[in-house]
Amino acid sequence: MMLQSHLLTDFVQFEAMDQVLVLNSAADPFVSHAREHLRSGMLYLAEDNVANLATSLRGSSAPAQLHSIAFHDYILHQQHAPGTMDVAVMNLLYQPGNVWMFYGLSVAAFALKRGGRLYVAGAKDRGILTIAKRMQALFGNVETLTISKGQRVLCSQKRQDFSLQDLPVTSLEVFAAHKLDEGTHLLLEALLIREQDNALDLGCGAGFIGLHIARQAVQGQVTLVDASLTAVAAAQEATLQAGLNNVQVLPSNGAQAVLQQRFDLVATNPPFHQGGIQTLEIAERFIREAAQILLPDGRFYLVANRFLKYEPTLQRCFRNLQECAGNSRYKVLYATHPIL
Repeated sequence: MMLQSHLLTDFVQFEAMDQVLVLNSAADPFVSHAREHLRSGMLYLAEDNVANLATSLRGSSAPAQLHSIAFHDYILHQQHAPGTMDVAVMNLLYQPGNVWMFYGLSVAAFALKRGGRLYVAGAKDRGILTIAKRMQALFGNVETLTISKGQRVLCSQKRQDFSLQDLPVTSLEVFAAHKLDEGTHLLLEALLIREQDNALDLGCGAGFIGLHIARQAVQGQVTLVDASLTAVAAAQEATLQAGLNNVQVLPSNGAQAVLQQRFDLVATNPPFHQGGIQTLEIAERFIREAAQILLPDGRFYLVANRFLKYEPTLQRCFRNLQECAGNSRYKVLYATHPIL
C-alpha cells in the first residue's frame, strides 16, 4: 500500500481562480484539497492510472471544476494549449520510473504560463535530488520549500517559453515495450491455447501475452486490459501493427471492465510494485477476479518471480494448482476449477 504524504497540500500555493495541473498524481491528497479551494478556477488531472482517476472523479466538487486527460497524451496531442496553467504539481511516489518523472517536468514546462510554478514532492530514494538538478537545468531555478521525514518539496518558476525541441522527454513507453522479458517468455511457452478460446490478458502492458494468444486463438476473441492508459495505447498500437481482428484492448482497473464476461483462458504477468513498495495485493486481486470470470473448465496462468508467494491465494480460489514451468528466477503457476 502506498504511503501518502500531505506535503503538497501543505506547501502548494494557488489562488481560487487558478488553472492547476496535477501530473500523474491523482491519488495524492492534494487533489481533494484543490477541488475544495478552486472556487472559480479549474483542476486538470493529467493521469495514467484509471483507478486513481476514477477515485478522484468521485470527489465532492462540481464536475465542471475538473477535467482529465491521459498523461502520455498531454504534449503530443496538445489537447490543451501550451502556456495556460498557473500551477503544476507532481508527487514522485506515483511515477513508475525516472522517464515518467522527466516527462512530468516536460509537461510542466509545456503547460505552465510564464510566472507559473511547478511543485514536486518526493523522497531521496524516489529520485528527488535528481529531479532538483533537472528542474534547475530546465527552468534555471529551484527552491527547496521543506524537508520533512526524508521528504522534500521543490518549487521552480517558469520564466521563459519552451519549444518542443527544448523539452527533455516528450513521450512515454511501458515496461518492456520493445522486448520480451524472461518471465513472459516462460509464460508464453507454457500456455495451452485452443483455436476457439475466449481469452483475457489481465494487466496487459505492451500486449505481448494477449497478442501471442490471439495469433493462435484464430476462431476466438482476446481481450487485453490494463489500468495504465499508456499501456492501453501501446497495446492498441501493437494490435494495429499486427493486423489482428480478434483483439480488443480496454482500460480497466483489474478486471472491472469485463466482470460480466466469462473466459476460457486468463493469463497474467502481474506487477508487484506500487509506489516503489513491493506488494502482493495487485496479483492477489487478479487471482480472485480470474476465478470469478473463468468458465468452470477455464484455465488460469500466472508468471511471477519465484520469491513471491501467490500459492496460498491461488489455493483458496482454485481447486487445482501446479507449477507448469519455471527456472531459478521465475515460476509459471497453472490453476483450474475456480471455486465460486
